[in-house]
Amino acid sequence: MVDRQRTLLSLTQKMHAAVSAEDWPMLASLDTLLASTLPQMAAQGPWDAAEKAALSALYQIHQEAARRCGLATAELGRKLSALQAHKEGLLAYALDSELAESGYTV
Repeated sequence: MVDRQRTLLSLTQKMHAAVSAEDWPMLASLDTLLASTLPQMAAQGPWDAAEKAALSALYQIHQEAARRCGLATAELGRKLSALQAHKEGLLAYALDSELAESGYTV
């Protein structure tokens, strides 16, 4: 079953690259691909030792991807909260800038 091992290693490399680049759309695509591919691969029969090792490596990078997505989600939440907290000031600044560009002064 060299094909399964090769496929698992390829998916692991792609996921590692996506995690490193923080390429969230690619990670979502890979996650969807895993959800359909892994059950098909498992249906082919028992995993040999090399396939299990490749599957373990894929599992580990998948766990890291989930962890990094969680961190990015939390950071985005903090940024959105900060924007919301400063919304009034940002709007006033934008309005003042727009008025100044138009030649009006307050």
